[in-house]
Amino acid sequence: MKNYLFILLICIGCASKKEIVSPTFESKIISTEKLSCRAILVEAEKVWMGMDKGRIGIYDRKNDTFVIKSIANVSNTTEFRSIASTKQAIFILAVGNPAVLIRIDKNTLDETIVYKEEHEKVFYDSMQFADDLNGFAMGDPIENCLSFIKTNDGGTTWQKVSCSNFPVVANGEAAFATSNTNLIVKGKSIFMVSGGKQSRVFVSNDFGITWKAYETPIVQGEEMTGIFTADFYDEKTGMIAGGNYTKQEQNFANKAITTNGGKTWKLIADKQAFGYASCVQFVPNSKGKKIIAVGGTGLYYTSDFGKSWLKFSEEKDFYTFRFASETVFYASGKNKVARFEIK
Repeated sequence: MKNYLFILLICIGCASKKEIVSPTFESKIISTEKLSCRAILVEAEKVWMGMDKGRIGIYDRKNDTFVIKSIANVSNTTEFRSIASTKQAIFILAVGNPAVLIRIDKNTLDETIVYKEEHEKVFYDSMQFADDLNGFAMGDPIENCLSFIKTNDGGTTWQKVSCSNFPVVANGEAAFATSNTNLIVKGKSIFMVSGGKQSRVFVSNDFGITWKAYETPIVQGEEMTGIFTADFYDEKTGMIAGGNYTKQEQNFANKAITTNGGKTWKLIADKQAFGYASCVQFVPNSKGKKIIAVGGTGLYYTSDFGKSWLKFSEEKDFYTFRFASETVFYASGKNKVARFEIK
């Protein structure tokens, strides 16, 4: 028995001294064409991108080809900063006035305008489908609430939801269209984030019928401060990030996590790691522990739910990204589209 115990203790001692090896990251540039892309969507065969100048980008993952296509019936000043999909179609939403939502058939690339909103204050920030029937998009306030439109027929028709369904926004509270990550859908729960003079998380647990607003510790109070991006691993576990766009090195009160569905938030890595962040995403199948962040101070990775961060790239021109798998993600931004692989 003593011999067995001695061997066991040796094994435990060896395990405790085992060095934790950080992952490495490899990147491949797909395009350096002149573009601005804040909306990216990754599917099995293609990567779709909403861009500036009334354009979309399509990358064929199998054939390694990249094309940029101009959208008909929109001006060359149109910016598509929101993108979403169903099995049949891609949807892109213009950020400003007029807010035009276009359905693109995946097979034929035929374009159909399915929603249009004109107002001097119209500004849509983010869009996502929960399934092949139900989709949602959110934007800045026109009245006294965040703008919110929805579809329940796969994107054929869209309706704007009345402000009577939503919490009242504060004066100067809006949202930032930095990476199509202001709206997240998990199961029946919808999460929306705001910034500016006040920065909160808006939560619906019944598919957008009723809403509650929750305070956050993220820096706020000025026009370009607050939450710029959010992601949820499931209906309980989430992260928000952002900061001060005008002071991008500032890395305090700019990242926080929740484990109770957005009701309360805890600051993480304060005065550490990245400053201003434009996009955060959970690594798939990581039990909510692994996250990547992109922003004005580079690209960062955590494997412990944000307690510590590894900077793996100095690149500051990426705005957004999405995962294709646990180890592969695609990023886009200013004059650049790239593929990253976690080794």
